[in-house]
Amino acid sequence: MKYVVRSQTDDDITIIKINKPEVLNALDKEVAAELYTEIEIAGTNDKIKAVIITGSGERSFCAGGDLRYVININPIEAERYASFMHNLLNKIENLEKPVIAAINGYALGGGCQLALACDVRIASNNAKIGQTEVTVGIPPGWGGTQRLLRIVGPAKAKEFIYTGKTISANEAERIGLVNKVVSVTTEEKYRLLRSIDMTSTANNFREEKEQQEKQRVNKLAKFLNVKLMNECVGFAKEITKNSFSAVKTSKILINKGMNVDIGTGLRLETYGWALCFVHEDRRKMMSSFLNKGKR
Repeated sequence: MKYVVRSQTDDDITIIKINKPEVLNALDKEVAAELYTEIEIAGTNDKIKAVIITGSGERSFCAGGDLRYVININPIEAERYASFMHNLLNKIENLEKPVIAAINGYALGGGCQLALACDVRIASNNAKIGQTEVTVGIPPGWGGTQRLLRIVGPAKAKEFIYTGKTISANEAERIGLVNKVVSVTTEEKYRLLRSIDMTSTANNFREEKEQQEKQRVNKLAKFLNVKLMNECVGFAKEITKNSFSAVKTSKILINKGMNVDIGTGLRLETYGWALCFVHEDRRKMMSSFLNKGKR
């Protein structure tokens, strides 16, 4: 893979990273095709129980679609491009395994839509999130109008999409767009900044101060990114310690339930619940729980 990197943590969690920092991890067809392949590999690997998607570097999760391609296409090409991207994001949304978006910076336009297709969104506090398409003359075209309203409700979705505004990670958490925000504490910041080598070879005081400030910013950004990924991996481990068949069934029922009436959803839940009684891990986990209570 040229633009997408996969790494493994333990045996059951895979991290998929968009690796095109020179354009803030923007998605073009080549990047999207590689991402699709990696999602497909994760889906067919029975050892993997959870997936984390993030962006390379500390500045951006994904800055959206590549406007250098989009600016010159006609309506027929636009429809094909949107369908291509829908296939990718539907693949993520319908993957049998939980998918966590580790939002490490900008998640704009298509990048926001990529995050919306994930099950859980965890952001660093320097993240900026926006459904910004109207500012360049188009509506969201990769599922943003549909997934956003299901997550934050129609009123907030309309506000977010109509204005094209970018919001902070904390505001995104407040409206339910992200599940959790990861920050550097005052104590951690103090400890990090104390460890910076204050020796300078600069020729003047102003240059010295600029070097030190750049060093501080870079160190804090790298630490925040590590902390974000640790949080996402920890969250994934909370999932993977549970029954995979139960989690997989729960994801299917939630996704299907959003598109049917309550009666149909409850009937689907009954079938999904009953089918889990086929799996041996259910009996083992129940027995273990009962035996724990006898100790």
